Amino acid sequence: MPSDTVATAVAPRVRVRMETPGRRIWRATHRQFEFKLGLFLLVVLVGAALIYPHFTKLSPTRMHIMQRFWPPAFLPGGHWTHLLGTDQLGRDLFLRSLIGLQNALMISVSAVIIMFVVGAIVGLLAGFYGGIIDTVLMRITDAQLAVPVIILAITILTVHRPSPESVTLVLALSGWPGYARVVRSVTLAERQREYVRGAKILGASPIRIMLQMIAPNVLPPIAFVAVLDIARMMIFEAILGFIGIGVQPPTPTFGNIIADGRQYLINAWWISTMPGAFLFLTLLGINLVGSSIERARNQVLEGRI
Repeated sequence: MPSDTVATAVAPRVRVRMETPGRRIWRATHRQFEFKLGLFLLVVLVGAALIYPHFTKLSPTRMHIMQRFWPPAFLPGGHWTHLLGTDQLGRDLFLRSLIGLQNALMISVSAVIIMFVVGAIVGLLAGFYGGIIDTVLMRITDAQLAVPVIILAITILTVHRPSPESVTLVLALSGWPGYARVVRSVTLAERQREYVRGAKILGASPIRIMLQMIAPNVLPPIAFVAVLDIARMMIFEAILGFIGIGVQPPTPTFGNIIADGRQYLINAWWISTMPGAFLFLTLLGINLVGSSIERARNQVLEGRI
């Protein structure tokens, strides 16, 4: 047997693994301290919100008048039964803050998914087809952008009783035009490229071109924006609850818990401060994760990684 044949047979097979841009972005992201800190905050907070309410005997809505205004456990007069104290009706603030975090995440994530999907569909159709379709869809988008969020919220939530579904609808309606405009502008540029023209010549259908060729190049950039928009939607949801047109009591939300405690800020500051701290830490975690991903993406696109 020739020596080169023996060497080929004996040499181990080396499997070459191509590093895609997505892998490079992930590698650059998870090395950042900000990403690790943000992910840690989110895991702790979301994990506690999902697990703790199922293992406690306390109720987020049951009133205990004899336990009103108990301070947090780490202050004089506090009790470890109520880790973050109680409110003006004797309800446990730690549990109510965790339920508020559950509701805020459910509403915010649902709203971002809806406005991401709707905005992407409108932007792809307007940018790909152009002409009368583009004109009609963009005028609808402009009309939606012209309506302030608070006016839209008051109009819808005063006609229909505020609920998690109606608040989600309000937030989604306020945010999808931004995604539509971004996707449309990128689609206008992508449809002029050679691969799109070649696909049209070969007889590919418009739906296939949009979904299999243009969408993979258009959607990833705005996906990073969607992560940060979750934090923005949480702020809006808390504002609606604070002014009284969000999800109504007795369902705990950050907005209505903080609003309940504003008249007790001098003597029982923890009623508003504790849910506010939960909201702040959650927003901090989301922004740290989102900005870390965006920073890593920019480094990969600029060729620095």
